Amino acid sequence: MKRILIIEDDTSIAELQRDYLTIHNYDVAIETSGDLGLKRALEGGFDLILLDLMLPKIDGFEICRTLRAKLDIPILMVSAKKEDIDKIRGLGLGADDYIMKPFSPSELVARVNAHLARYERLSGGGQRKEEIRIRGLLIDKAARRVFVNEREVAFTTKEFDLLAYLASNPNRVFSKEQLFEQIWGLDSLGDIATVTVHIRKIREKIEADPSNSQYIDTVWGAGYRFKV
Repeated sequence: MKRILIIEDDTSIAELQRDYLTIHNYDVAIETSGDLGLKRALEGGFDLILLDLMLPKIDGFEICRTLRAKLDIPILMVSAKKEDIDKIRGLGLGADDYIMKPFSPSELVARVNAHLARYERLSGGGQRKEEIRIRGLLIDKAARRVFVNEREVAFTTKEFDLLAYLASNPNRVFSKEQLFEQIWGLDSLGDIATVTVHIRKIREKIEADPSNSQYIDTVWGAGYRFKV
C-alpha cells in the first residue's frame, strides 16, 4: 500500500484529503505544522507528499526546497494562493504539481494516482543499464543520475524525466503540451507553464551558458528540441 504524508495546518482540509485517499487504498499520515511535517517527511517511508504552502513554523517553499535536496518522490504543493509567481516558485523549487484550493476531492485523487503511476513507471522500468552520452553530458537512465563533465549533478524527479525523454528523442521538436502530457500525464489537470520552468532549471544545471544552450533548443512557436 502506498503511503502519503499530508502537511496541512487546516485540520478539516487535511482530514478530507485523508478520507478520500484512504477510500482509494492509500495509507495516509497528517502533520499540521511545517517543522513537524518536515521532520516526519525526512524520516522516510512515504511515496508522495501533499504539501500546503502556508504553514506555521516553516512554510511550504522552504520545506519543498529541503525535501527535494534529499528525497526523490512526488511532491504536490497545495495552496489557496493564485498568483503565478507562487506557482512558478513552487515548481522551480522542485514541486511536481501545484494544486489550487478549493479543489474537488476527485481531482486530488486523480492527480495523486497519476503522479504515483508515472513515477513508478519511469523509476522502476528497465532492468538493463541505459546510458545516453552526448558531448560532456552523461544520462544514466537506469540509475537516474546525470553527470556534466564527469561531475554528478542533482536533479528532481521531473527534471530528470524531462531531460531523459528529450535526450532519448534527439532532434525532434516537442510542443509544451506534448511534453506536459508525456512527463506529467495530467492533460487538462495541470498548467503547461511548468514545462518552461523545468526547462530553465535543466539548462542551469547542464549548460555552461544557459542563455546559449548547446543541448536544448527553443524552437520559437513550436516547442523544444534536444540537439545532438
